[in-house]
Amino acid sequence: MTADDSHDPRLQPLAPSAFRDVIGHFASGVTVITTSLEGTLHGTTASAVSSLSLEPPMLLIAMNRESVTGQAVLDSGAFAVNILGEGDDELARRFAAKGGDKFAGVDVTLGDHGQPLLVDALAQLVCRVRQQVEVATHVVFLAEVHEATARPGAPLAYYRGKFGRLAFDD
Repeated sequence: MTADDSHDPRLQPLAPSAFRDVIGHFASGVTVITTSLEGTLHGTTASAVSSLSLEPPMLLIAMNRESVTGQAVLDSGAFAVNILGEGDDELARRFAAKGGDKFAGVDVTLGDHGQPLLVDALAQLVCRVRQQVEVATHVVFLAEVHEATARPGAPLAYYRGKFGRLAFDD
């Protein structure tokens, strides 16, 4: 970069507010990441979830470094991804809130690896962390999927700060 380049707006860092506004145009599914650490259940709503590979089955999640659930995932080395279905807006809001007993009144079973599974979720994936990478404000977890179950239904969608549903053309 030359001295003249420092005034070129195309080379300036993007403002976080501009990034948030534009990335908000990307629709995503809604999940609740859960884990258990020393007998305590942890969970948080997340949309930063992506499949990574089929062989072996792997996915990635990104969690804020300050997340209590993210720290529990780091310490336990395992988590579950609970994919929420249409109408699970309230469950998504509950797990997005900070503090309190998020699991109170929520039906939960434990997967074969001890991770909490939300009974009413559309689908669940139980994962073991294979690697984690710290990037900016987040930790990206690369994980192998050991269990996967799903039931019929449509996913809960998230777009521009609101929950909704997908509409399909016939």
